[in-house]
Amino acid sequence: MDGFDDEDDDLLLKATMEVDSFEAAQIQEQSDPCEIVEKKCLTPPKSFPFPFSPYEIQEEFMKNLYICLEEGRIGVFESPTGTGKSLSLICGALKWLRDYQENQREQVKKLTASQDKNATDSSKDNTKELDWIAEFAKKKEQEDAFEKIKKEQMHIQNREAKLKELQNSNTYARKRKLTSKLDENFDKLMTGASSDIKKACMKELEALENEISNSGADDDENDFVLADYTSDDETESNEIANEEDEEETITKIYYCSRTHSQLAQFVREVMKSPFENVRVVSLGSRQNMCINPKVQKLKSLTLINDKCLELKQKKSKSKPGCPFHKQELLNAFKDKALLDVFDIEQLVSLGRQSKTCPYFGARYAVPSAEIVALPYNTLLHRQTRSACGIKLSGSVVIIDEAHNLLETINNIHSIEITGAQVIKAHSQLSQYEKKFKGRLKAKNLMYVKQILFVLSNLASVIGGKVEFMAESQKNGREEVCLMTINDFLFRGHFDNMNMFKLLRYCQRSSISKKLHGFIDKYQDNEVEIDSEKEKDGSGLRKFLEEIKSSKNKAALLKPEPEVSSKPGWMSSPLMQIESFLEALTNANQDGRVVLSKQLKVSSSSLKFLMLNPAVSFGNVLNDARAVIVAGGTMQPIAEFKDQLFHAAGVLPDRIMEFSCGHVIPGSHILPVALSKGPTGLTLDFTYQNRNSPTLIEEFGRVLCNLSNVVPGGIVCFFPSYDYEKLVYSAWEKSGVLQKIQFKKKVFREPIGSGLADQVLMDYSDSIKRCATWQGSLTGAILLCVVGGKMSEGINFSDDLGRCVLMAGLPYPNIHSPELKEKMNYLNANYPKDKDGRTAGQVHYENLCMKAVNQSIGRAIRHKEDYASIVLLDQRYQRQSTISKLPSWISKHVRCMDRFACLAQAVPKFFNQHKR
Repeated sequence: MDGFDDEDDDLLLKATMEVDSFEAAQIQEQSDPCEIVEKKCLTPPKSFPFPFSPYEIQEEFMKNLYICLEEGRIGVFESPTGTGKSLSLICGALKWLRDYQENQREQVKKLTASQDKNATDSSKDNTKELDWIAEFAKKKEQEDAFEKIKKEQMHIQNREAKLKELQNSNTYARKRKLTSKLDENFDKLMTGASSDIKKACMKELEALENEISNSGADDDENDFVLADYTSDDETESNEIANEEDEEETITKIYYCSRTHSQLAQFVREVMKSPFENVRVVSLGSRQNMCINPKVQKLKSLTLINDKCLELKQKKSKSKPGCPFHKQELLNAFKDKALLDVFDIEQLVSLGRQSKTCPYFGARYAVPSAEIVALPYNTLLHRQTRSACGIKLSGSVVIIDEAHNLLETINNIHSIEITGAQVIKAHSQLSQYEKKFKGRLKAKNLMYVKQILFVLSNLASVIGGKVEFMAESQKNGREEVCLMTINDFLFRGHFDNMNMFKLLRYCQRSSISKKLHGFIDKYQDNEVEIDSEKEKDGSGLRKFLEEIKSSKNKAALLKPEPEVSSKPGWMSSPLMQIESFLEALTNANQDGRVVLSKQLKVSSSSLKFLMLNPAVSFGNVLNDARAVIVAGGTMQPIAEFKDQLFHAAGVLPDRIMEFSCGHVIPGSHILPVALSKGPTGLTLDFTYQNRNSPTLIEEFGRVLCNLSNVVPGGIVCFFPSYDYEKLVYSAWEKSGVLQKIQFKKKVFREPIGSGLADQVLMDYSDSIKRCATWQGSLTGAILLCVVGGKMSEGINFSDDLGRCVLMAGLPYPNIHSPELKEKMNYLNANYPKDKDGRTAGQVHYENLCMKAVNQSIGRAIRHKEDYASIVLLDQRYQRQSTISKLPSWISKHVRCMDRFACLAQAVPKFFNQHKR
């Protein structure tokens, strides 16, 4: 370096060494504040707060959960249904959280004392050269660690003080009293209300709807014009700022489950727990939480989301937007939501009372909550997680009912688009370009043309042409083709395009929202567009003509019945196509594209298939302090470890497994693997043999015999709806059904989920009546389907499920191209198991056995319950199959080669429990 000689270099080196030596000595004398926090590990308590005396397995569950959370590990926890798994999760996790918060408060005191001591010591020693450099570095390091912990503690104290003040206020007391009266469901309350109250409420709702309807009457076309776009930098832009100030988040527990009803059940369990002043908030979809009548009346979920975002953005006098989305109301709602434990329905009732949006109000309460209950999609999808303000850093994630977590993650990140969507999006965007061509800057026009090029090529791959309406186009033949991402990009001529840059433009310009508002304006206000004259037969010309025609505009812009029923439909399909294009940016080996050509181009589709769930779940594992995946049946755990944890880079020593037995004794369960029927016919329900009339008749004999000796209800599971229909028809013709119904009334699971509750109610009533009546009927039989509504989340406790019958092994369709590709992917990336089976074959068997385990787990719901489980198929006697059953079942399985053995064992089993 100029101006320095060798002597200067030596002096500089010597000074640097002195600084390093001084810092090392200081580190030895006093530990780093960050290390103080980490080194003081919490030890699990001898007992946990619990609403009653816990079972031994519940205590073990909570202790292991506590250790897993404290050590920041990945836990796989298996606890059979009926063992109080939810309550064990709540009490174990909340006990750790309370201890963690107390430990943090102690660390703040220690750090404060340490900081004062260092300040005193440093003022006494000023003799060493360059000591101020080391002192400054050390002081800065301590201050950062101190502020990090102190900030969270101050946030907790301020939050608690504010909530306590609100709770003690007279205003809150009066409103809380009203909340207790309007407890769960607004509609139920309205049913019993007086006519005057009903009229007043309806009048207010109509006034709100008119206010919303008139809010967009004076829309200006400038809202639809794309803003100037000047930057293609990869750094995030700050164009869209949060409406609310960013609030400091605290360490919390994110509890995730599959359905809203399961989340509501979890919240009710929190209410039962002995922990006081727990800050809980539940998140749900707009479909469940929106109270705006303008949005509520929409049927499609995507339309609901679009309309909500549109109303939320309108803030001028002429466009006031949603009257329920006001910042001061949302802040007040956030505080009220944290004062007590509310489930989703109660939050909606609270929102209606305060005329505040419960959807956004609940989201604003997330930073201050200690427990956040949310559905799978919200947690596992990165963009949705970010939009809801969910920050996993330092917090705990608990995923309940996680037996199908691998498939769920893949499904969430798999996107499908149809030919109708692609051609419609191209037609809409072409119309938009022609309208605003003279008002758009060059860069905007360039990107719009690129998007049109992509849409045109997507239509070509599907077999259609953008010049004609999708409904009028046909493919020559049906075809299903599966491609890698690179092959698809090459086939669509996108291989030379920078898809990342195009997606950044779509995100920052909000072009899909602009296009949606543009199309929505023509639908509502009949604004005409001047367009160039198109050639005869052009789909674009027809599209423009129909927009001009008030007679046909509703038919064009509103979804037709068969189109609106499709899950991916939306009024502006460009948003769905953006999601598909984003999926194409995954690594080539992690996904596939399935091209499905149907006879109609409108029905043809492109689907991105995610093969590697670790790609998206890795962010959750890396960000969260600890992750718990829990379920009643988590076997095979090896699949989770290989495909979800190890593939995401988690080291084996960070993974913790815990599995407990059932609370029932072994004498309360009779699991039998039966290989032959009453006449000695081998029970072989393989796909090639299961339609055999002799096998179906033998199956009927088994069920008829069991009906004579099993009290209460029998739940019989079939591999598919088609097979259940075939067997039922055969039994009707042969007279077997009549023999069965002499002892038990037969009910069938409906295909439509809307009728399932009524069937369950009738089934339950029939069993209760038979228990009190003197007659030939002893109960009822419910014919169910594996994977249907009755196979998950339904409790067949006590007399509702004294016997569970499983007919065959419900393997999925091996000819499915998606399943084939998944198996090929696993075979290419994972080794064979110790028995020489490929990873794809193991996955195929696991899909089957997980479905079996969920179905047979519907019975035995509490400590005093008892039931028999009969597995009808010779393949159930294989040791490899038995080993994949839950451990509390597999160790008691009795393999029987003669039906006479079953005929003796079942009556003996029930006679013992009857005595």
